[in-house]
Amino acid sequence: MAYPLGLVLEGGAHRTVFSVGVMDALLDAGVYADYVIGASAGITYGVSYISKQKGRNREMLRRFVRSPKYMGVRHLLDPFNRSYYNMKYVYETIPNTLLPFDYDTYNASPTRKVAVLTDMRAGQAVYQDVPGDDPSWKVLQATCALPLMFKPVKLDGVLYADGGVTDPIPFQHALDDGCQKLIIVLTQIRSYRKGIEKMMGTAVRHVKGRYPAFAEQLETRHERYNDCIEEIAALEDEGRVFVIAPEDTLGVSRTEKDLDKLMALYAQGYAIAAQSMPSLKAYLRA
Repeated sequence: MAYPLGLVLEGGAHRTVFSVGVMDALLDAGVYADYVIGASAGITYGVSYISKQKGRNREMLRRFVRSPKYMGVRHLLDPFNRSYYNMKYVYETIPNTLLPFDYDTYNASPTRKVAVLTDMRAGQAVYQDVPGDDPSWKVLQATCALPLMFKPVKLDGVLYADGGVTDPIPFQHALDDGCQKLIIVLTQIRSYRKGIEKMMGTAVRHVKGRYPAFAEQLETRHERYNDCIEEIAALEDEGRVFVIAPEDTLGVSRTEKDLDKLMALYAQGYAIAAQSMPSLKAYLRA
């Protein structure tokens, strides 16, 4: 099947607030993708773009990110949660009660909705549609399950972890699925290249015995990420994709709680996308 326009969303936990600003600007400009794919927080925030709820993700961060109910070490130490985020609160209470998600618009949308997951036993990326009939959003929980910060998520008997480990910026899968044009939203500046992360070394030691293939993917994650960036830059130079990236991530961390920094990065995402709109629309018309 051919999709005229695809939207590819990099993860990055709370740095993805930049992408939230970009997506709100796209909605304001009437740019609505036929295919949306992302890993981790990319697709997790992306579902509100598909449901056309401009401002919802921004409001969620403003209202809940500093709440001890939302995230913190105590949730990681809770034997019934075992994740830095309070999973039931984030994936069920907020979208179903406190800040309602528009399931009707989401389900009525013809847009293809795809999350990248990592099969821990096989050590391979899995591309799964994100259903709108699961009030606990298990697929989104799985794509966000970064080792040491989240417990793995079991779906249909298979254990999954963060999709960003195996396919951090899934532009190639979008092309393979038939996308004719792509908007790629990054959450790091264009010159950023990933190095070996201390946290990943700890994660490798944690999983190597039971999941050696997954451990190997963790060890080579930085190489795969940097290859993605080089390939995207080449496609952009050829005019085949349209890339939107921050000019400065403003020091926003994965688990940032500083609302001023988060809102500034959101504003930057909106402004860059709005300023890029004439060029983007020219790309879409070409």
